[in-house]
Parts: sequence; C-alpha cells; structure tokens
Amino acid sequence: MCRRRNQRSEHATCNDRSICGHCPCLFLAAERARVAALTARRQRPVPAAPRTTLDHKSVAESNFGMPDSQGVDVNHRPSGRASGRSRPVARAAVEIAGNTVPLAVSWHPRARRFTLRLDPRTGGARLTVPEHADLDAAIAFLKRHEGWIARERGRIAAPVPFAAGVSIPLRGAPHVVRLNGAAGRRVSAGTSDGEPVIWVSGDADMVAIRLARWLKGEARSDIARSVERHAARLSVRPARIVLRDQRSRWGSCSSNRALSFSWRLVLAPGEVLDYVAAHEVAHLIEMNHGPRFWKLVRGLDVDVARARRWLARHGQALHRYGAVVS
Repeated sequence: MCRRRNQRSEHATCNDRSICGHCPCLFLAAERARVAALTARRQRPVPAAPRTTLDHKSVAESNFGMPDSQGVDVNHRPSGRASGRSRPVARAAVEIAGNTVPLAVSWHPRARRFTLRLDPRTGGARLTVPEHADLDAAIAFLKRHEGWIARERGRIAAPVPFAAGVSIPLRGAPHVVRLNGAAGRRVSAGTSDGEPVIWVSGDADMVAIRLARWLKGEARSDIARSVERHAARLSVRPARIVLRDQRSRWGSCSSNRALSFSWRLVLAPGEVLDYVAAHEVAHLIEMNHGPRFWKLVRGLDVDVARARRWLARHGQALHRYGAVVS
C-alpha cells in the first residue's frame, strides 16, 4: 500500500511496486501537455456541493479504503486555497513500453493529491493534479509510474460489445445475448437449453441500444429496491436516486441527499449492489467514514468485507461491457 506523506513539496513513494523508467518520449510529450495547458487557461464554474464517493480507483487506499489496480494516488497538498478557476485538460500521446498511450492531464481546484488512472475501455491514462501543484513535479510523478502504466495496460481485457452471441454478466452470472427472431423492442432474461440467456427482439443492429437501456432499467429497479429497504430500516429517505456511468466510483451521496449509482452494478452479484446501496443510504445519516458510519452499514445486514473484495478484484472489469446509451 502506498505510504503517504503530507508534505507540500515532496511526494510519497510506493514501496510495494516496481516503479521506474525515464523515457525521453514520455518527458517530451508531457512537456507538450504542459505548454498546451499553460496557454489554454479558462474560467470554470464553482465546484458542486461536496460528495462522498465510493471509489474503485487506486493502488493506494481511496477515501473508503477500497484498493484497486486501476490507479495510483499520492498525497500532494498545494499551498493556498483552491479557487474556482482551473486549467482545462491537456492531451498528448506518450510512448510507454513501445506502445502509444493517450494521456490527459487535468488540474482540478478540489484535488489534494496526484491521481493517475487508466480507462479500462480505452487503455488511456489520465493524470489529475491539484490546481496549484508544480507541473515539473507532476511530470516526474508520471515518469516514475511508466512501469505501472505498462503493467496495468497489459491486464486490461479486451472490450466486449453489446452484440448477439457475446456473454455478459447479469447479477453476477454470465448470460449469452441472443436474438429471439421476434419483432419489437422487448428484452428479457431467460434460459435456452439450460443456459442463461438474454433475449433481444428486433434487428441485430439494434441490440446494443436495446440491451444497454434494458440493463439500466434493471439496475434502476434493483437499486431502488435495495435503497428503499435500507432507508426504511434507518428511517431516512433520499431526495432522489440517479443512475450514471461513473468510471471512478460506484455510488455517491450529495449534501442535498441525492444518491447516485453506477448502472453497471447490475452486472455484479446482487450482494455487491446491495452493499453499495446500504453504504450510500448510511451516508444520509453520517456524511463521513467514521466508526458510527460503519456501525450503521454493518447493521444493515450486508457483507461489507466480501463485497469490497469483489469490487477490488472484479469491479474495473465491468467497464469492459457495451456502450453507454442515455
């Protein structure tokens, strides 16, 4: 686990990973990103209300202490207060282990540490840095993690499109997508010769759209049911429930009592979705992760440890599946 140091001008080191490399191509590309960012400043709106988030992001522990293999976080607390102004995203291409890797560098007014993530769908890297962080330090951080980027890109499995004949998980169980030959827009889960399948009506070129929308509908039903059950036990009520396709979190609770969830939780086992729902409902009472919060979560009869292990091991793989359809 990354050992962090809350120093203004130094960076934490990661003692359990082989992180090295000083690629000239990486340095030059990062320099190009630096120039692009410095010449493209603009005003940004004031950030939205603070949110508590269930992340699945890092080699280091996230805010919820949930490790993951898709990111590296390092504490780097900039001097001064963050303002509403930040620099836009700068994009470049870097050469790592003989491969061209898309890179996006962004400065965020609320960021407190360097965060390096990989997009499991594209294999691209994104580096988020505090608004007042020194860019040379950010470049050095990126260079130190070339080896990590190369390793993690090698672990990313190929994307799985929503198409007839592919296998996708539904509530943790693999299902084969099949056309049923019928007209219309109906999608349903069932079996064929004892094999779990998802039947899709209509033409093959409409499978991706119809399947994605159906999965989001199933996710909404499952999440709403879990939220309602846990909220009743705690005598609370959320303002609303929103489904998104977050890449860095499974759920969140805003200060205005709105709960947001990733629709991809419907691909995970039911007990994992139920845990995330319980986690966010508990935030309606405790907007923190102190002992009282965890006591509330465990009192909702969810297997916290098991669900967190599953998300840490398999969560990122859920982003392999399908396209995002609003």
